[in-house]
Amino acid sequence: MKLPDPNAVAAIIEAVADEEILPHFGTLDRRDIREKGPGDLVTVVDERSERRLSEALTGLLPGSTTVGEEAAAADPSILARLSGPDPVWILDPLDGTRSFTRGEDRFSVLVALAHHGRTVAGWVYHPVSRVLAMAMAGHGAVMNGRPLRIEADAGRRLSDMSGVFVIPRKGGWRTDATRRLAHRLKTQRRIEGAGVEYLDLVAGQTDVGFFYRLNPWDHAAGVFVHAAAGGTGRFLDGRDYAPTIHQGPLLLAPGPQSWTEAAAAMGPPPPA
Repeated sequence: MKLPDPNAVAAIIEAVADEEILPHFGTLDRRDIREKGPGDLVTVVDERSERRLSEALTGLLPGSTTVGEEAAAADPSILARLSGPDPVWILDPLDGTRSFTRGEDRFSVLVALAHHGRTVAGWVYHPVSRVLAMAMAGHGAVMNGRPLRIEADAGRRLSDMSGVFVIPRKGGWRTDATRRLAHRLKTQRRIEGAGVEYLDLVAGQTDVGFFYRLNPWDHAAGVFVHAAAGGTGRFLDGRDYAPTIHQGPLLLAPGPQSWTEAAAAMGPPPPA
Protein backbone atom coordinates (compact mmCIF):
# COMPACT_ATOMS: atom_id res chain seq x y z
CA MET A 1 0.00 0.00 0.00
CA LYS A 2 1.32 3.43 -0.94
CA LEU A 3 0.91 5.80 1.99
CA PRO A 4 -0.83 9.13 1.34
CA ASP A 5 0.90 12.49 1.54
CA PRO A 6 0.95 13.22 5.30
CA ASN A 7 0.64 16.95 4.70
CA ALA A 8 -2.49 16.41 2.61
CA VAL A 9 -4.01 14.51 5.53
CA ALA A 10 -2.95 17.29 7.90
CA ALA A 11 -4.61 19.88 5.66
CA ILE A 12 -7.89 17.92 5.76
CA ILE A 13 -7.78 17.67 9.55
CA GLU A 14 -7.03 21.37 9.96
CA ALA A 15 -9.81 22.38 7.56
CA VAL A 16 -12.38 20.25 9.38
CA ALA A 17 -11.29 21.70 12.71
CA ASP A 18 -11.47 25.27 11.39
CA GLU A 19 -14.84 24.85 9.71
CA GLU A 20 -16.72 22.36 11.90
CA ILE A 21 -15.19 22.49 15.40
CA LEU A 22 -13.76 25.88 16.31
CA PRO A 23 -16.82 27.93 15.24
CA HIS A 24 -18.83 26.08 17.94
CA PHE A 25 -16.20 26.20 20.69
CA GLY A 26 -17.75 28.05 23.61
CA THR A 27 -20.99 28.67 21.73
CA LEU A 28 -22.53 25.19 21.44
CA ASP A 29 -26.25 25.06 22.10
CA ARG A 30 -27.19 22.57 24.83
CA ARG A 31 -29.78 21.11 22.48
CA ASP A 32 -26.91 19.94 20.27
CA ILE A 33 -25.49 17.71 23.05
CA ARG A 34 -26.82 14.28 24.00
CA GLU A 35 -25.71 11.09 25.71
CA LYS A 36 -25.05 8.08 23.47
CA GLY A 37 -24.43 6.05 26.64
CA PRO A 38 -24.31 6.75 30.38
CA GLY A 39 -21.97 9.70 30.83
CA ASP A 40 -20.75 9.44 27.21
CA LEU A 41 -21.49 12.68 25.37
CA VAL A 42 -21.80 13.28 21.66
CA THR A 43 -22.55 16.53 19.86
CA VAL A 44 -23.54 17.59 16.37
CA VAL A 45 -19.94 18.75 16.02
CA ASP A 46 -18.62 15.21 16.56
CA GLU A 47 -21.01 13.83 13.96
CA ARG A 48 -20.44 16.50 11.31
CA SER A 49 -16.67 16.37 11.75
CA GLU A 50 -16.59 12.60 11.41
CA ARG A 51 -18.61 12.71 8.20
CA ARG A 52 -16.29 15.34 6.72
CA LEU A 53 -13.16 13.43 7.70
CA SER A 54 -14.53 10.14 6.39
CA GLU A 55 -15.45 11.57 2.99
CA ALA A 56 -12.22 13.49 2.49
CA LEU A 57 -9.81 10.79 3.69
CA THR A 58 -11.37 7.91 1.76
CA GLY A 59 -11.27 10.19 -1.27
CA LEU A 60 -7.57 10.79 -0.67
CA LEU A 61 -6.85 7.05 -0.46
CA PRO A 62 -9.05 5.07 -2.89
CA GLY A 63 -10.01 1.64 -1.58
CA SER A 64 -9.77 2.68 2.05
CA THR A 65 -12.54 2.57 4.61
CA THR A 66 -13.13 4.11 8.04
CA VAL A 67 -13.74 3.24 11.67
CA GLY A 68 -14.99 6.35 13.41
CA GLU A 69 -16.02 6.68 17.03
CA GLU A 70 -19.55 7.78 16.21
CA ALA A 71 -20.06 5.25 13.43
CA ALA A 72 -18.84 2.47 15.74
CA ALA A 73 -21.22 3.62 18.46
CA ALA A 74 -24.10 3.13 16.01
CA ASP A 75 -22.74 -0.12 14.54
CA PRO A 76 -19.99 -1.89 16.56
CA SER A 77 -19.60 -4.51 13.82
CA ILE A 78 -17.51 -2.06 11.77
CA LEU A 79 -14.61 -2.70 14.17
CA ALA A 80 -14.03 -5.89 12.15
CA ARG A 81 -12.65 -3.67 9.39
CA LEU A 82 -9.50 -3.23 11.48
CA SER A 83 -8.56 -6.87 10.83
CA GLY A 84 -9.52 -6.82 7.16
CA PRO A 85 -7.39 -6.39 4.03
CA ASP A 86 -8.32 -2.77 3.25
CA PRO A 87 -6.59 0.32 4.63
CA VAL A 88 -8.65 1.78 7.48
CA TRP A 89 -8.79 5.36 8.72
CA ILE A 90 -9.40 5.37 12.48
CA LEU A 91 -11.16 8.59 13.46
CA ASP A 92 -11.89 10.45 16.65
CA PRO A 93 -13.35 13.66 15.24
CA LEU A 94 -13.54 15.38 18.63
CA ASP A 95 -11.62 13.67 21.41
CA GLY A 96 -12.45 15.31 24.73
CA THR A 97 -16.08 16.10 23.93
CA ARG A 98 -16.90 16.81 27.57
CA SER A 99 -14.15 19.45 27.78
CA PHE A 100 -15.37 20.94 24.50
CA THR A 101 -18.93 21.28 25.78
CA ARG A 102 -17.62 23.03 28.91
CA GLY A 103 -15.66 25.58 26.91
CA GLU A 104 -12.34 24.02 28.00
CA ASP A 105 -9.60 23.59 25.41
CA ARG A 106 -8.48 20.03 26.33
CA PHE A 107 -9.86 18.52 23.14
CA SER A 108 -8.25 17.30 19.93
CA VAL A 109 -8.72 15.53 16.60
CA LEU A 110 -7.19 12.06 16.23
CA VAL A 111 -6.62 10.30 12.91
CA ALA A 112 -4.70 7.07 12.33
CA LEU A 113 -4.25 4.87 9.28
CA ALA A 114 -4.10 1.10 9.79
CA HIS A 115 -3.47 -1.80 7.43
CA HIS A 116 -3.75 -5.52 8.23
CA GLY A 117 -4.39 -4.72 11.89
CA ARG A 118 -1.34 -2.48 12.38
CA THR A 119 -1.07 1.30 12.57
CA VAL A 120 1.04 2.79 9.77
CA ALA A 121 0.47 6.52 10.32
CA GLY A 122 -0.96 8.88 12.92
CA TRP A 123 -1.98 12.51 13.36
CA VAL A 124 -2.82 14.26 16.66
CA TYR A 125 -4.11 17.83 16.36
CA HIS A 126 -4.99 20.44 18.98
CA PRO A 127 -7.20 22.94 17.14
CA VAL A 128 -6.95 25.80 19.65
CA SER A 129 -3.14 25.99 19.70
CA ARG A 130 -2.80 24.60 16.16
CA VAL A 131 -0.24 22.07 17.36
CA LEU A 132 -0.01 18.99 15.12
CA ALA A 133 2.11 15.90 15.80
CA MET A 134 2.27 13.27 13.06
CA ALA A 135 4.27 10.25 11.97
CA MET A 136 4.34 7.70 9.15
CA ALA A 137 5.85 4.24 8.94
CA GLY A 138 9.52 4.39 8.01
CA HIS A 139 9.86 8.02 9.06
CA GLY A 140 10.27 9.83 12.35
CA ALA A 141 7.69 11.98 14.07
CA VAL A 142 7.29 15.73 13.57
CA MET A 143 5.46 18.44 15.45
CA ASN A 144 4.46 21.44 13.37
CA GLY A 145 7.08 20.46 10.81
CA ARG A 146 9.98 20.05 13.24
CA PRO A 147 11.53 16.67 14.12
CA LEU A 148 10.08 15.32 17.35
CA ARG A 149 12.25 13.31 19.73
CA ILE A 150 11.35 12.28 23.27
CA GLU A 151 14.10 12.89 25.82
CA ALA A 152 16.12 9.72 26.39
CA ASP A 153 16.17 7.75 29.63
CA ALA A 154 19.85 8.45 30.31
CA GLY A 155 20.34 10.00 33.73
CA ARG A 156 16.65 10.07 34.57
CA ARG A 157 14.91 8.17 37.34
CA LEU A 158 11.24 7.27 37.68
CA SER A 159 11.10 9.41 40.83
CA ASP A 160 11.90 12.46 38.68
CA MET A 161 9.10 11.82 36.18
CA SER A 162 5.47 12.85 35.84
CA GLY A 163 2.57 10.57 34.98
CA VAL A 164 -0.99 10.66 33.73
CA PHE A 165 -3.59 7.95 34.40
CA VAL A 166 -6.83 7.22 36.21
CA ILE A 167 -6.75 5.23 39.47
CA PRO A 168 -9.76 2.86 39.29
CA ARG A 169 -12.21 3.12 42.18
CA LYS A 170 -13.34 -0.49 42.22
CA GLY A 171 -10.26 -1.88 43.94
CA GLY A 172 -8.40 -5.01 42.92
CA TRP A 173 -5.15 -5.34 40.99
CA ARG A 174 -5.75 -2.33 38.72
CA THR A 175 -6.30 0.02 41.64
CA ASP A 176 -3.36 -1.31 43.65
CA ALA A 177 -0.96 -1.37 40.69
CA THR A 178 -1.82 2.16 39.59
CA ARG A 179 -1.35 3.44 43.12
CA ARG A 180 2.04 1.72 43.32
CA LEU A 181 3.07 3.49 40.12
CA ALA A 182 1.77 6.83 41.41
CA HIS A 183 3.87 6.50 44.56
CA ARG A 184 7.03 6.07 42.47
CA LEU A 185 6.51 9.16 40.33
CA LYS A 186 7.33 12.74 41.22
CA THR A 187 3.92 14.03 40.13
CA GLN A 188 0.78 12.57 38.59
CA ARG A 189 -2.60 13.75 37.37
CA ARG A 190 -5.81 12.39 35.96
CA ILE A 191 -6.33 11.82 32.23
CA GLU A 192 -8.41 14.60 30.64
CA GLY A 193 -8.51 13.45 27.02
CA ALA A 194 -6.40 10.91 25.17
CA GLY A 195 -5.30 13.22 22.35
CA VAL A 196 -4.06 16.08 24.51
CA GLU A 197 -2.34 13.58 26.81
CA TYR A 198 -0.47 12.09 23.86
CA LEU A 199 0.63 15.56 22.76
CA ASP A 200 2.00 16.13 26.26
CA LEU A 201 3.73 12.73 26.23
CA VAL A 202 5.46 13.25 22.89
CA ALA A 203 6.44 16.82 23.81
CA GLY A 204 7.98 15.64 27.11
CA GLN A 205 5.56 17.62 29.26
CA THR A 206 4.41 14.29 30.73
CA ASP A 207 6.63 11.22 30.95
CA VAL A 208 4.53 8.16 31.82
CA GLY A 209 1.04 7.24 30.65
CA PHE A 210 -1.05 4.26 31.72
CA PHE A 211 -4.30 3.22 30.04
CA TYR A 212 -6.81 0.39 30.57
CA ARG A 213 -9.60 1.12 28.10
CA LEU A 214 -8.22 1.19 24.57
CA ASN A 215 -10.79 2.31 22.03
CA PRO A 216 -8.78 2.39 18.79
CA TRP A 217 -9.83 5.95 17.95
CA ASP A 218 -8.42 7.15 21.28
CA HIS A 219 -5.02 5.46 21.04
CA ALA A 220 -3.96 4.30 17.57
CA ALA A 221 -2.63 7.68 16.45
CA GLY A 222 -1.04 8.67 19.77
CA VAL A 223 0.76 5.38 20.42
CA PHE A 224 2.16 5.42 16.90
CA VAL A 225 3.46 8.99 17.10
CA HIS A 226 4.91 8.31 20.56
CA ALA A 227 6.85 5.30 19.24
CA ALA A 228 8.04 7.18 16.15
CA ALA A 229 9.36 9.91 18.45
CA GLY A 230 11.46 7.35 20.30
CA GLY A 231 9.14 6.51 23.19
CA THR A 232 8.47 3.02 24.52
CA GLY A 233 4.89 1.79 24.74
CA ARG A 234 3.58 -1.74 25.12
CA PHE A 235 1.25 -3.87 27.17
CA LEU A 236 2.50 -5.01 30.56
CA ASP A 237 2.73 -8.58 29.24
CA GLY A 238 5.23 -7.38 26.63
CA ARG A 239 2.97 -7.31 23.57
CA ASP A 240 3.14 -4.38 21.18
CA TYR A 241 0.09 -2.16 20.83
CA ALA A 242 -2.32 -2.86 17.96
CA PRO A 243 -5.65 -1.13 17.23
CA THR A 244 -7.36 -4.53 17.25
CA ILE A 245 -6.69 -4.87 21.02
CA HIS A 246 -9.23 -2.91 23.05
CA GLN A 247 -8.28 -3.62 26.66
CA GLY A 248 -5.07 -2.76 28.54
CA PRO A 249 -3.08 -2.42 30.57
CA LEU A 250 -0.96 -0.28 28.24
CA LEU A 251 2.07 1.54 29.62
CA LEU A 252 4.02 4.31 27.89
CA ALA A 253 7.36 5.76 29.04
CA PRO A 254 10.21 7.79 27.53
CA GLY A 255 12.40 4.72 26.89
CA PRO A 256 12.98 1.05 27.69
CA GLN A 257 14.71 1.71 31.02
CA SER A 258 11.92 3.84 32.46
CA TRP A 259 9.28 1.51 30.98
CA THR A 260 10.87 -1.49 32.72
CA GLU A 261 11.12 0.42 36.01
CA ALA A 262 7.49 1.56 35.81
CA ALA A 263 6.25 -1.93 34.89
CA ALA A 264 8.19 -3.44 37.80
CA ALA A 265 6.67 -0.90 40.17
CA MET A 266 3.18 -1.98 39.12
CA GLY A 267 3.83 -5.69 39.26
CA PRO A 268 2.66 -8.31 36.77
CA PRO A 269 -1.01 -8.29 35.79
CA PRO A 270 -3.11 -11.26 36.84
CA PRO A 271 -3.64 -14.03 34.24
CA ALA A 272 -6.31 -13.20 31.67
